[in-house]
Amino acid sequence: MDPSEHDGNGAPEAGNGAPEAGNGAGDGAPEALPPPPPVPPNVTPIKASEPEVKKVFRVPMARRGLGTRGNKVPILTNHFKVNVNKVDGFFFHYSVALFYEDGRPVDGKGVGRKVLDRVHETYDTELAGKDFAYDGEKSLFTVGALPRNKLEFTVVLEDVTSSRNNGNASPGGHGSPNETDKKRLRRPYQSKTFKVEISFAAKIPMQAIANALRGQESENSQEALRVLDIILRQHAARQGCLLVRQSFFHNDPNNFADVGGGVLGCRGFHSSFRTTQSGLSLNIDVSTTMIIRPGAVVDFLIANQNAKDPFSLDWAKAKRTLKNLRVTTSPTNQEYKISGLSEKSCREQTFTLKQKSKDGDGEFQTTEVTVYDYFVNHRNIDLRYSADLPCINVGKPKRPTYFPVELCNLVSLQRYTKALSTFQRASLVEKSRQKPQERMSVLSKALKINNYDAEPMLRACGVSINSSFTQVEGRVLPAPKLKVGNGEDLFARNGRWNFNNKKFVNACKIERWAVVNFSARCDVRGLVRDLTRVGESKGISVEEPFDVFEENQQYRRAPPMVRVEKMLEDMQSKLPGPPKFLLCLLPERKNCDIYGPWKRKNLSDFGVVTQCLAPTRVNDQYLTNLMLKINAKLGGLNSVLANEMSPSIPMVSKVPTLILGMDVSHGSPGQSDVPSIAAVVSSRQWPSISRYRACVRTQSPKVEMIDSLYKRVSDTEDDGIMRESLVDFYISSGKRKPDQIIIFRDGVSESQFNQVLNIELSQIMEACKFLDENWSPRFVVIVAQKNHHTKFFQPNSPDNVQPGTVIDNKVCHPRNYDFYLCAHAGMIGTTRPTHYHVLLDEVGFSADDLQELVHSLSYVYQRSTTAISVVAPICYAHLAATQLGQWMKFEDASETSSSHNGAGPGGAPPVPPMPKLQENVRNSMFFC
Repeated sequence: MDPSEHDGNGAPEAGNGAPEAGNGAGDGAPEALPPPPPVPPNVTPIKASEPEVKKVFRVPMARRGLGTRGNKVPILTNHFKVNVNKVDGFFFHYSVALFYEDGRPVDGKGVGRKVLDRVHETYDTELAGKDFAYDGEKSLFTVGALPRNKLEFTVVLEDVTSSRNNGNASPGGHGSPNETDKKRLRRPYQSKTFKVEISFAAKIPMQAIANALRGQESENSQEALRVLDIILRQHAARQGCLLVRQSFFHNDPNNFADVGGGVLGCRGFHSSFRTTQSGLSLNIDVSTTMIIRPGAVVDFLIANQNAKDPFSLDWAKAKRTLKNLRVTTSPTNQEYKISGLSEKSCREQTFTLKQKSKDGDGEFQTTEVTVYDYFVNHRNIDLRYSADLPCINVGKPKRPTYFPVELCNLVSLQRYTKALSTFQRASLVEKSRQKPQERMSVLSKALKINNYDAEPMLRACGVSINSSFTQVEGRVLPAPKLKVGNGEDLFARNGRWNFNNKKFVNACKIERWAVVNFSARCDVRGLVRDLTRVGESKGISVEEPFDVFEENQQYRRAPPMVRVEKMLEDMQSKLPGPPKFLLCLLPERKNCDIYGPWKRKNLSDFGVVTQCLAPTRVNDQYLTNLMLKINAKLGGLNSVLANEMSPSIPMVSKVPTLILGMDVSHGSPGQSDVPSIAAVVSSRQWPSISRYRACVRTQSPKVEMIDSLYKRVSDTEDDGIMRESLVDFYISSGKRKPDQIIIFRDGVSESQFNQVLNIELSQIMEACKFLDENWSPRFVVIVAQKNHHTKFFQPNSPDNVQPGTVIDNKVCHPRNYDFYLCAHAGMIGTTRPTHYHVLLDEVGFSADDLQELVHSLSYVYQRSTTAISVVAPICYAHLAATQLGQWMKFEDASETSSSHNGAGPGGAPPVPPMPKLQENVRNSMFFC
């Protein structure tokens, strides 16, 4: 039925949905309604809206064909072929509910697996001898049905030290650590008896796996694969592993690497089942998670705070760090969860101790004792250093249970979830690197150790796993030819090139500039001389700087904002006019806290491009790299693609094409109130694909979809990101609108592909329509993923795969259009390919042309003389989001604290807006 035949309520069109006059009420039709009331004079009637045309729901496109260009090479990959010889059965899904004896639901994590293992041992016959896969929470799966749809069991656990549960249970006594541990377990809340209800929820045909392999994915196929993944998780849990999503970590000190700050990198394995063109495969990879250093609590705190000894610790900070961590206490080795610290020191903190003897009234007598006195005199435990430190509280707020710090040891395999410092991250990268050959042997060993063929559930599903790496066909695309100054060609070898004796293709001028030195120790005049020499050798003409502004010594210890303000005041009083460029010397190499406020002041308040450096080891190579950035920021270009100059890039050079890179960066895991930052970079001056500008906005914390691409503020105004990009493209490309828009989106998982197509792309289309009703550009949407677990290896070679290696067969998706590309040379560790998913292509690229375009876009990154691992527009979006994230970090404290109290819509704090860039730097590559 045509939508216009119906109004919104599905009533036939006629006045108010009443039968038209003249039908007469006599023929069984309802009587006509009375006429509507008159409209009051001060009210303008709202026009009834047109019936809404149903929105198109877009899904990712299917693969159109395979690429053929490039040198064919054999490649091995860490996918292991899985055979499933049972396709006619069903997985049965049951929901699990656990209760204590008194009917209270069990909320503690970690006890579930123990309880269900006990159910399995005790009630084997009632379960008809079936094995099950339990996810540790509320779901359980079997192959074939259990005897009844609802089963209830009661089991007893002798020892509930799944202390994960202990932490939630209330410890005994009135804050006294004296009642014996056995007594503690007899308390009702820690009852050893559990009731288990297992009830039927759904049935999943195993056929769904076979359908997924034919490219017919459904809800069922996702569920069926989830069951297989849960079987692997359960297998790992039974070996005492820490489970983190699809990865598991054994408690083996050989797998621990200290990265500083009391944090260890713990190496384990990722494993997941994937549907691919060549069938089902098990993807196994090395994986690392961060854990707290096990052992004495005090040792961990000293390392964590970089303190000299226990007496110089910041205990307020320690309290936050320790909360909810699990410890064992000596000498009993009981396990608890830390709930806090005592207010007073161990020597002063008292609690009420019950005496062993009764008084005349038959009541137990009580006395007040200090924790120190109790452990030293009543339990005869020698305490060396705890007397003047706070005690660890493992009890409830109303009912504390204290232990001296030195009797507490942190349990192994507890995750550390805070953000790592720059130094920890560098240390982790260095310690977790593995050469390709080493990684292959570790993975082969993992497959042997796990011995999945012996796993009864997998056997019941008829699943067997091949132990050899899957071989695929790779193709090595030739590196694109680059152009530099004076029309010279530049050839990249092994993904790298250099500017020795070469000039930049488009060199800027460094004029009206000055140097500011925030107390970095170095010969500034010598640095300027060398920078001028290197710049001129690349074709950049460098004027004498106006002056070198040294920081006034009295401000060196001041807060970062103050140091920046004072420096700018000093400059403004002496400079003849606003500078065009500032070179800024920072005192620390990493994490210098002047960086954010300095960038913000200059770009947002004054519109001045700046380049920061921390002059440690300065040589010509360093200065050349610095020049690459300065030239790009000031509007120059270092090198370009040859076929960008001649313009001959297939499908892009002949038709005005806008290229976008989009990314959202979130605060670190522990920060829930830090706004997320969305960055969109867009190409300008078509037919160039090497020049970009960025637009950055804040949005609600942890929101992955960009919500400000189109922001209509009135009938004539759109304040969204896209409008800015489209208008700039039009102005910079000779008054041409883009007929094609190619979008590269970073950082979304497969489950979010539909949102990218239906939320973000729809906003972009609306922004285009808002500018011009009759303009309909064609779109290409490509998602780039870096955090996946597919790796490639050259057979019988210790080296990484060659730069330019593309793979679109065997281990790719059975239906969707995806490919892997290793554009860069993996110099250290094992290359991580970028996984590109083409969600939409209205332009009609061939597989070869599209792969070549993506490969070329890894060569236009102006900051380096190497091919990079992901297309340049995405890298630029990262840089822009990171840099402006630094601005937000140092927002005036009063602004942010007040905004956190005033709630925004839905009770969430309002998101502080991103400061706007000054007009004259808005279109520059300030993020380079």
